[in-house]
Amino acid sequence: MLSDDSDNPQSSMDLETSSDWKKQVPSVSQLNRRIRGQLEHTFGDVWVKGEVSSFRKPASGHGYLILKDASAQMKCVIFRPALQRLKFDLKEGTEVLVHGRVTVYEARGDYQIVADAMEPVGVGALQLAFEQLKEKLQKEGLFQKEHKLKIPFLPRRIGVITSGTGAAVRDILKVLDRRFSEREVILIPTVVQGAKSAPEIVHSIARAIRWNETHQDRALDVLIIGRGGGSLEDLWPFNEEMVARAIYECPIPTISAVGHEIDFTISDFVADVRAPTPSAAAEIVIPQKTELQYQIKSQTRHLHQAMRKRLEQTRLHVDYLANRLIDPRAKLKAFREQLEQRVERLFYGMRVGLREKRQRFQTLTQQLQLLSPLEVLGRGYSITWSESHSIARKITDLPVGSKITTRVSDGSITAEVLSHNPESR
Repeated sequence: MLSDDSDNPQSSMDLETSSDWKKQVPSVSQLNRRIRGQLEHTFGDVWVKGEVSSFRKPASGHGYLILKDASAQMKCVIFRPALQRLKFDLKEGTEVLVHGRVTVYEARGDYQIVADAMEPVGVGALQLAFEQLKEKLQKEGLFQKEHKLKIPFLPRRIGVITSGTGAAVRDILKVLDRRFSEREVILIPTVVQGAKSAPEIVHSIARAIRWNETHQDRALDVLIIGRGGGSLEDLWPFNEEMVARAIYECPIPTISAVGHEIDFTISDFVADVRAPTPSAAAEIVIPQKTELQYQIKSQTRHLHQAMRKRLEQTRLHVDYLANRLIDPRAKLKAFREQLEQRVERLFYGMRVGLREKRQRFQTLTQQLQLLSPLEVLGRGYSITWSESHSIARKITDLPVGSKITTRVSDGSITAEVLSHNPESR
């Protein structure tokens, strides 16, 4: 028989007490939140090593993967900003070092590591990125020889994409002036080091292409792209995919001249010609003037020798035929007349040919002389450099009080800027 506990105060108190603790039981969300707080407090900054598995990158741009070793695995997420900072691509099976914090995704109760940095195990991130991009572009055919443009012989106008104040441009100009000074060089000053340099290089290549489209009478025949030596990080802009594709698509024959002889960049593989140094690029693009003159003299000498040999062979043949003739005098006379006519025609042709070649050489020499910067200076023009060795194009390039150097036809003048007199328009 059931008793009525309403009359029993002690029994009612026990029931009320027993129900209070149930009210304190956390929900799933609350417990997950507590666990998350505990994990983040305990493992706020961790490194972990594991193999990349099941990597995926949805439309959000975040990266989701599994880190695993021989006996365990854990989930990992790397949000888009951190993923974009990686220099290499996450691929299945790559062993990586991951830095981040351990947390709980409360909606599913999954614990995971939120990564803010990764680097490959056993090889630097830059080196791995270099190899990955090289393999990608090679599969696309960007390195194939059939896509390479031929560097023109004795180009009239040379474009240079590099720092306007670096050693590379000085080396290039020095070599060009020594080998064949009657060439025009158009410098496109470009930032070639740092995070912003890759877009700068791409922009400069586009400027060179636009120059040819708008200055057909002064179009660039060849383009040297490069810089002096440095670390892998310093040279990295020339390993960027955007730079490689810009060089590949450039309609102007290109020479990649990055770093020292032992340095190789993606630009070297994509360009039409790779030069081990900027100075070597100048040597590739322009032959030695004295060597050309020597070749002309050598070819002229060989032509004379060949003509003398041919004449001697003809004389011997005539003598041989004359000895076999029944009436040698009459036929020998005829052969001699023919020989003399041929000799005369041969010498006439040789004189005409040499005269035309001499006139052609003089014409080219005069044309080259007209293109010489010194010729322009001789007509009363001058060039002024600032203290930073950059060419002044506006009065604002030369602050009052600064030292300037002015080049005229017979030397240079050093002076100080006293005032500015803007031209009224």
